[in-house]
Amino acid sequence: MRPDHPPLSRIRVLDFGHVLAAPFCTRLLADLGADVVRVESSRHPDFPWPSSYRHPDGRHASYLNTNRNKRSVSIDLKHPAGCDVARRLAEAADVVVENFSAGVMDRLGLGYETLRAANPRLVFASMSGYGHSGPRRDWTSMNMNLQGAAGLMQVTGAEGDPPTAISNSWNDYIGGLHTCYAVIGALTDRETTGAGIHLDMGQFECSVSMIAPLLLFSAVTGRNPERMGNRSARFAPQGVYRCAGEDQWCAVSVHDDAQWHALAEAVDEGGPDPRLAGEVRFATLPGRRRHHDEIDERIEAWTRGLESTEVEARLRRAGISASRMRRVQDLVEDGSPSRAYKRMAEPRVGSMLTTALPFEFSASALPPATPAPCLGQHTREVLREWLDVPEGELTELAGTGALV
Repeated sequence: MRPDHPPLSRIRVLDFGHVLAAPFCTRLLADLGADVVRVESSRHPDFPWPSSYRHPDGRHASYLNTNRNKRSVSIDLKHPAGCDVARRLAEAADVVVENFSAGVMDRLGLGYETLRAANPRLVFASMSGYGHSGPRRDWTSMNMNLQGAAGLMQVTGAEGDPPTAISNSWNDYIGGLHTCYAVIGALTDRETTGAGIHLDMGQFECSVSMIAPLLLFSAVTGRNPERMGNRSARFAPQGVYRCAGEDQWCAVSVHDDAQWHALAEAVDEGGPDPRLAGEVRFATLPGRRRHHDEIDERIEAWTRGLESTEVEARLRRAGISASRMRRVQDLVEDGSPSRAYKRMAEPRVGSMLTTALPFEFSASALPPATPAPCLGQHTREVLREWLDVPEGELTELAGTGALV
């Protein structure tokens, strides 16, 4: 790859996605250099979760982050001429991504079998909660419902707590990551076969694929995994311990006996008797697990007298995995370099912090982040580039109400 040639720079992606799962997938493809064109309409605007900022054009901050590096065409898919334009764009695309309910694209005349007839190299990714086949295909889904269906909520939270969902739309992000991976795999396979493929992506399956150890446990033992909160079946002690100050905590995980001895020495230093170091009951992992409650009390008696930053520093110096609980605002204010996020120009707000790909390519530069588009900002531009539509036809289409 040349420095000026990002990995997917020759790939055209037509994005019919809405809310988060599919838009996140296509944003990853755009971050890798693909030309991603969002199909939107003012008649059915895509307004994902409300956030503290909303521009007069309806774009929330969440939209601005998820749809950066893309272009937008405004097409009414329920208008015959608009649907025809979308079909022509799909015939010129390498990839189509959609996360409508099962059957919607077929009813619009934009299903895979229809498009494949004119574009046999098309990679068509369908994303939905439970896939496009089988008895659950018509079930509606949201992030928390999917976590419940996939068994995830059974093992989140502490013993005695009600089932607890992982926040921040776990299933949407996991589904988007898996679909991006599948699309890149399909594009690679196309280089050999010359043919495209239909990817039927169910977020339910994507979520289940992330709990393989829990499935194995149940299959072998015939029992359900326990809800363990912050504890671990492999390490002890492990937990989040209160520190000095209001709502200050430090997460600590002891991986082996040597780390346990180092932690015990740190807790014992200047602390009251009896000492942890040398306590036979805690010398092995089974013993530490058996007496976890007592150990937690001793650790927290020590951490309560120290700032979380001091606990973190002391334990890290001792070779123990420890991290103070940082709030999201701490991440925002952290001045240290990070690949996880960067600041980008955004004309609606001047500039904004945005998440980034957490890796770089040594032989090629990834494209710089560009602002999320306004609704229909690139309609004429894309129709000229992808379809060579003359100006007169563009004006005629706009006049019919197809491009709104």
